[in-house]
Amino acid sequence: MIFIVISIDVRPDRRDAFLEGIRRYSAQVREEPGNLHFTCYESVEGGDEYVVVANYRDQAAGEAHVSSAHAQWFFGWLPSVVARVPKIVYQELPAGVDWSEMGEVAAHM
Repeated sequence: MIFIVISIDVRPDRRDAFLEGIRRYSAQVREEPGNLHFTCYESVEGGDEYVVVANYRDQAAGEAHVSSAHAQWFFGWLPSVVARVPKIVYQELPAGVDWSEMGEVAAHM
């Protein structure tokens, strides 16, 4: 599994444009056959900080994503709304490694 976290600082005057674009892009990415998860989160502290969490089935799915028309659009469009170059954490996890429950927290049902 490919695990990606991207930190994006958006220019305050471009927030609405960013939200419109990331909604469009998120919907397109979620339709990809190898996409397992794609969500953009807004910081609760504000400051126009966003984080994208994405998972892809494998390297081939990640490569298919990067070469897709919507990803190419996104990579070309994103500089128009960001305050600085986004930061990324990219990890290829061994087969069988996936999300697991957090042991320190139990849900009260």
